[in-house]
Amino acid sequence: MMYDQNRAQQPADQPRGVAGRRDPGPAPLFPSAERDKIAQRLGRALNTFPDTPLQSLEEAEGAFDEATAQLMAVLAEQRRTLRAGWQDHDPETQSAELHLALRQYREVTQRLLRL
Repeated sequence: MMYDQNRAQQPADQPRGVAGRRDPGPAPLFPSAERDKIAQRLGRALNTFPDTPLQSLEEAEGAFDEATAQLMAVLAEQRRTLRAGWQDHDPETQSAELHLALRQYREVTQRLLRL
């Protein structure tokens, strides 16, 4: 493999790939504001541990509970959306829609397995 000097000089956040495009990847499961809020809560728990260990653990547990509750809500909504997309279709006439639904289930499940 040859060293690509031009690519090495590009900033890390500059788009790459075909025609300068970067694949966006899957969207985050949580909105960024919610992720930030939970991360701040967890960070606060970590930072205050030396002074108040029990309260820090309770704060960390609360952050965990909030994250899992939001994850369950997001997954329930995705399940409803996916199911609504294929449940009432005739399998013989709507195979393209069914195939799309199958791909969406695969993508969501693979994202879950990578958690």
